[in-house]
Amino acid sequence: MSEAERRHAGLNLAHDPGELAEVESDVFGFWIFLMSDAVLFALLFAIYGTMLHATAGAPGPSQEFKIGPAFIETMLLLTSSFTFGMASIALKQNARPRAVVLWLLVTLLLGLCFLAMEAHDFATMAGDHATPDRSGFLSAFFVLVGMHGMHVTIGAIWTIVMLVQLAVFGRDRRVKVNLIRLSLFWHFLDIVWIAIFSVVYLQGLIH
Repeated sequence: MSEAERRHAGLNLAHDPGELAEVESDVFGFWIFLMSDAVLFALLFAIYGTMLHATAGAPGPSQEFKIGPAFIETMLLLTSSFTFGMASIALKQNARPRAVVLWLLVTLLLGLCFLAMEAHDFATMAGDHATPDRSGFLSAFFVLVGMHGMHVTIGAIWTIVMLVQLAVFGRDRRVKVNLIRLSLFWHFLDIVWIAIFSVVYLQGLIH
């Protein structure tokens, strides 16, 4: 396997150097976008860190955070990362289109389950009057976690779009490149969530 093939695990373009160069340029551009998104999340983590003790009499982390549901949400996202990886492998191996679609559907279902659990967590906090307007801490929490949830929602919508593109265009170059971009985006969201689980939820148990 060539170096180019190893870099683009979901593509089969090794016999066309010009096309590979174009693909590498497209994927590199998306890496730049992800780096800018990483800066955004880094700023939100910094704001959350400064607001951790700014509860202003409102419920704090130890009162509102439920480690059980947060752990389940973590496992859902980690599993979805695995299933997306299986979709990439099926794409690389030129497996039957049904295999790629099946793994993407499982990934989508796991992402939607994650969003449903997160929405339930937010609703429970609202029922306890732990809303963003109550304190700086709650505002920072909802912005950070909500921003990640918005990204997962975008990823779910993007997955639906890719399923439609697979049905309409098949596995042509554009579809493959878009799937690689979506794969990078989805795995990036998993990394961000692991940081949220560690910095927000686990740390919140002692505050």
